[in-house]
Amino acid sequence: MEEPQHRIRALHTATTVTVYQAYSAVIGRPALREGRFPAAWKRDRMTWIKPSFLWMMYRSGWGTKPDQETVLAVEISRSGFEWALRNACLSSYQPGLYPDHSTWRRQLKRSPARVQWDPERDLSLRPLPYRSLQLGLSGEAVRHYADEWTVAISDMTPLAREIHALVDEGDFDSAARLLPQERPYPAADGLLEHLGVSAFPASRRAFRS
Repeated sequence: MEEPQHRIRALHTATTVTVYQAYSAVIGRPALREGRFPAAWKRDRMTWIKPSFLWMMYRSGWGTKPDQETVLAVEISRSGFEWALRNACLSSYQPGLYPDHSTWRRQLKRSPARVQWDPERDLSLRPLPYRSLQLGLSGEAVRHYADEWTVAISDMTPLAREIHALVDEGDFDSAARLLPQERPYPAADGLLEHLGVSAFPASRRAFRS
């Protein structure tokens, strides 16, 4: 089946969705130990969460870039995730979705979340012809994310290194078998239309928990 140009693909259950972030050990280790973000994690700054594991690997260089050496899987509530989507604005102006550029700028300024649709990546971290969600949180959305939506935090750094080593060896089949099983997210009708996504039928598999 051909992939739509825009789609949320994520590891999810009936009540949660997993997103990825990468931090230095100063942030990552306390977050893993406590199951929540520590005081050193700034709640007054925008933070970007990524449901695509391979896009996180592209952004962090497989967890090797400075201050991105600890790759976290953050399991958050689906209700919180969808609240952010409903209250998000596209990070760039798109004619047809907004009456004019000024209207978009005003909406962007007051929205607690923003969305980018960036090219999905393959195991070689090359761009694919379809796009995946990057969700930026600010203001009240950051506080909800850190203090209310987060269900669990786990360490994906060893897995990132294992998959990276297999890719370097050219063993793409083994690497692919280790990837998180991301599936189309069953977005309700209308949830993403204000973000440039037309409604499309989800596969039956998308609704399995």
